Amino acid sequence: QVQLVESGGGLVQPGGSLRLSCAASGSIFSIAHMGWYRQAPEKERELVAVITSAGTTNYVDSVKGRFTISTDNAKNTVYLQMNSLKSEDTAVYSCNMKIQQFRGFPTRDAWGQGTQVTVSS
Repeated sequence: QVQLVESGGGLVQPGGSLRLSCAASGSIFSIAHMGWYRQAPEKERELVAVITSAGTTNYVDSVKGRFTISTDNAKNTVYLQMNSLKSEDTAVYSCNMKIQQFRGFPTRDAWGQGTQVTVSS
């Protein structure tokens, strides 16, 4: 059993910053990559940022230069530093990890519970 627990969402004014965290616990052999998704009301879920086990990162164009994804592999934790926040960043943010629980087993998707980020004055 693997569990992802998120923290760090909230209400922030435009131009402000937030840092999201997502920690994985349970039976984990390796993590292929970690990412953050978001879903705004009446919109499709979109991939915001992803980081591979090799440290390669990728971002959706709308957050490039403002958001930074990073990891603490010793803690099986992924972070999303969000700066210069805009109202259009308002959404529920969820972390995702591709986890291999045991050697030789296939990877499986694990999801956090979601955390609300609201950017408003």
